[in-house]
Amino acid sequence: MNLSNVKKGRKAKIIDISNQGGSTRRMVEMGVTRGSIVEVTGIAPLGDPIDIKVKGYQLSLRKEEARSITVEPI
Repeated sequence: MNLSNVKKGRKAKIIDISNQGGSTRRMVEMGVTRGSIVEVTGIAPLGDPIDIKVKGYQLSLRKEEARSITVEPI
């Protein structure tokens, strides 16, 4: 399952991040790493962007970025 499929209010553990060039490095720098627990805190009406909370920080990801993150629901 990828992060874009996680419903608002749910948590998931990051299993893998597909290589998306510069955006992957940016996500890792923001704390989006394998093993991290993320919570989806908001989804825009059209599904883009997706707001998440990871390691105490609020982040917004584009839907295509969220699709590149494989997660396991908690």
